Amino acid sequence: MPQSHQLPSPPRSFLDKEFVLTTHLIPAAVPRTIPDVPLPVQPAWTPDKEQWKAAVSEMSDGMVAMRYKQWNGELILPPSRKQLWACLNRYVRKDNNGNGVTLFFAHANGFPKEIWEPALLRLLEAHRTSHATYAIDEIWAWEAVNHGDACLINANNLSGMYDWQDNSRDMLQFLLYYLPSTSSSSALPTHLPRLRESTAQRRKSYGIETRTLIGVGHSLGGCTITRAAVAEQRLFSSLILVDPIIRPYPVGPLIGGRTRAFLPGAIQRQHRWTSRDEARKKFLSSPFFAAWDSAVLEVYLECGLYDDPDGGVKLKMSGIHEALTFSETMTPFETWDLVDALDPQIELRWIVPGKNPPEDAGIREQLVWRRPTNSSNIIITSSDHLITQEKPAELAGEIHAFLERKYGKVRPRL
Repeated sequence: MPQSHQLPSPPRSFLDKEFVLTTHLIPAAVPRTIPDVPLPVQPAWTPDKEQWKAAVSEMSDGMVAMRYKQWNGELILPPSRKQLWACLNRYVRKDNNGNGVTLFFAHANGFPKEIWEPALLRLLEAHRTSHATYAIDEIWAWEAVNHGDACLINANNLSGMYDWQDNSRDMLQFLLYYLPSTSSSSALPTHLPRLRESTAQRRKSYGIETRTLIGVGHSLGGCTITRAAVAEQRLFSSLILVDPIIRPYPVGPLIGGRTRAFLPGAIQRQHRWTSRDEARKKFLSSPFFAAWDSAVLEVYLECGLYDDPDGGVKLKMSGIHEALTFSETMTPFETWDLVDALDPQIELRWIVPGKNPPEDAGIREQLVWRRPTNSSNIIITSSDHLITQEKPAELAGEIHAFLERKYGKVRPRL
C-alpha cells in the first residue's frame, strides 16, 4: 500500500485563495471486469515511415482483436485482482460551513484531474462577481486509475486492457465508501479512511443525506459518471454532462472506422521532451493543442507531464493507455440504452459543442432527449468536442448559471 509520501507529484497551491487543494488516494474496485493481460510494448521508432506505420498499425489491430476476443467470450482468463489506486484532488472552501453543494468532476480520456482547474477558477470567479446565492463547499476532481498521477502509482499493475465500467465502479467505491459524510474545512489524510458498510448501504437507499452532490463529466467522464448514477440512483442530485461519449449500437462493427483511427494517433503520440519549454513549443505547433485555452495548456504541461529521472519530461499517461481506453466501446453503447432509466428526480444538463462532424450531429440531438423529463441542454457553438480544453470560461459560465438556477436562493424583491 503506497504511503502519503509516495504521491508522485509534489503538493500544489490552488490559485483561488478561498480554497485549499489537497490530493488523496482510494483503493479501486477489486476484482476488475477485465483480465490481467500483458501491456502492449511501445513499438520502437524508426525513420522508415512505412515500417513505423506498419508497426503502429499492427499494435492497433492487436488491441482491437483483443477486444473482440473479450466480447466473444474467447478470453478464458480470471478478472484481475491486482490492487489499483484512484487519485482525487480535493478543493475545499476555507470557511466551509457545510451548507453548500459538493461538485464531483470526471475528466476525458488522456487528461489528468487538474485539466478542470481553469474552468474551476472561472466558476469560482463567476460565483463571487455575480453575488451568487448558491454556495460551493467542496470540489472533488476524479482521476481514473490509468491517468495522470494514478497512472504513475499503478504503473506496475495496470492490465493491457481497460474497461470504462471499472471507472464507474471506482467512482462508486469513492462515493459510497470513502467520501466523508459531511463537508468541512478540516484536513483529510492522503489515504481516505473507509467508511462502515452500514454507511454505504444507507447511501444506496437514501443518498448522502448531508451533502448535495452534483456530478460533472466530460467525454469518458460523462459516460462513466452517468453509468455510476444509473447503478446507484440516490447519490446524485443532478448531472452536468459535457459532450459525454454515449452512443447507440452501430449498424456495422463495434469498433468502427472513426474509433479505429484514434488508436494509431494515440499509440504514436510523442511522450518525451527535453523540457516543458520544448513540449510547449511542440504542442503549440499542433492544431490540436493550438485550439486550447492557454491556461489549460499550461496546466497540462505542469500536471500531465512529469520530470523523468533519466532527464527531460514525459507524459504521465502513455499513448498506449490512451489507445487502450479508446478501444473500449461497449460501455458507451450500453449507457445509451440505460440513460432513460435514470430517476427523473436527477436533473440532467447537457452541454454539447456546436462544431460537429455531420455524422455526430444527429446522435447528439437524440442523446440530449434520451430522458426528456427534468432535462435541458445548451450548445457552445464555438467549440469542438474538447469543450473543457477549448472553452473553459464558457463552460464555467454554463455550470454557474445551472447551479444558480437550481441551488440558489430566491432573491428578495427590492
